[in-house]
Amino acid sequence: MNEIPYARQIIDEDDIRAVVEVLRSDMLTTGPKIEEFEGALAEYVGAKHAAAVSSGTAALHAAMFTLGIGPGDEVIVPAITFAATANCVVFMGGRPVFADVDEDTLLIDPGDVERKITARTRAIIAVDYAGQPCDYEALRGIAERRGLALVADGCHALGARYRGRPVGSLADMTVFSFHPVKHITTGEGGMVVTDREDWARRLRMFRTHGITRDPADFSPLTSDLRPPTSGLRPPSSEPSWFYEMVQLGYNYRLTDIQCALGISQLRKLPGWLQRRRELAAAYDDAFAGDERIRPLAVREDVEHAYHLYVVRLGRELDRGEVFRELRRRGIGVNVHYIPVHLHPFYRRRYGTEPGECPVSEDAYEHIISLPMFPSLTRDEVSYVVDIVHDVARDIGGSH
Repeated sequence: MNEIPYARQIIDEDDIRAVVEVLRSDMLTTGPKIEEFEGALAEYVGAKHAAAVSSGTAALHAAMFTLGIGPGDEVIVPAITFAATANCVVFMGGRPVFADVDEDTLLIDPGDVERKITARTRAIIAVDYAGQPCDYEALRGIAERRGLALVADGCHALGARYRGRPVGSLADMTVFSFHPVKHITTGEGGMVVTDREDWARRLRMFRTHGITRDPADFSPLTSDLRPPTSGLRPPSSEPSWFYEMVQLGYNYRLTDIQCALGISQLRKLPGWLQRRRELAAAYDDAFAGDERIRPLAVREDVEHAYHLYVVRLGRELDRGEVFRELRRRGIGVNVHYIPVHLHPFYRRRYGTEPGECPVSEDAYEHIISLPMFPSLTRDEVSYVVDIVHDVARDIGGSH
């Protein structure tokens, strides 16, 4: 059997036709597909507004900008996540504070969040690790009591639900990623969704160099530069060359080419989610009762999106040895993630060190991600399961 990767995108003829249609049009970027994709994604996740950007990292950065995070501010993030979740705080001059995770789910621990809050804390970023929504009731309660913003890093969780509500409608802002290994892809790309119109305007300004054409955002400092009628009517009612750069933003735009692909992919998401859940159930059944290979726990009040399928290996198994042997035998396993506070940058910049998030640090030593993508076949799942059992037996002895 050919090597099985841990993740893989699906691109079909509908996707190709959608992209080719844009390539043959006059607008390759800043055209109508941007707003169409934003509207479709916002409707899908139950949000009022969406802003498309060039990556999930750009989405996180835009969210921190929109909240006004700056020097002296702290934002609480989980230790088990991709580095971008914390990096976006640093981009704005703030300081990420690392909270530990729940031992069973590896989701941010609300109790540790509460313990890490100081007078400088401005926000919480909750990561829906592997595709499972966090405990938003607890996190929302903390945020409201302490006057904090709640941002959901939903990059793993497009299509997931918490108590019947979709990820995208549970926090003040939610960010998504459309990298090829995610639920839908635009090649690279991201989105921020929110119910606040003022934040949506700020997000869109940030992704375009901090530039606005809306007279409502114009500064009195530039009144002498404007055309005589500029600012007297809504921006859509008069043609004008005039714009203002009112903030320091970035070129984080997503192209119409990418948005056309995203629109096409989004139509197929429900079927792909169902398939991911079927594959997870097959893995669950195969590993039931085997203490050497334990899937992460799933809360009863969620619908998991299964971006990743993560298992915790028994302590008698050397994870490095298991990883190498599975890779040698054609199983594209991976590890998600090295605790962010242990990366050299954070140790140098903030003096973080081992022992600060003991649950995360212990979990990192034992977790491994198995292949999970909608085109994975039953035969491939059976093959993965058989090889994992064989390797566990060979390395750890008979069960």
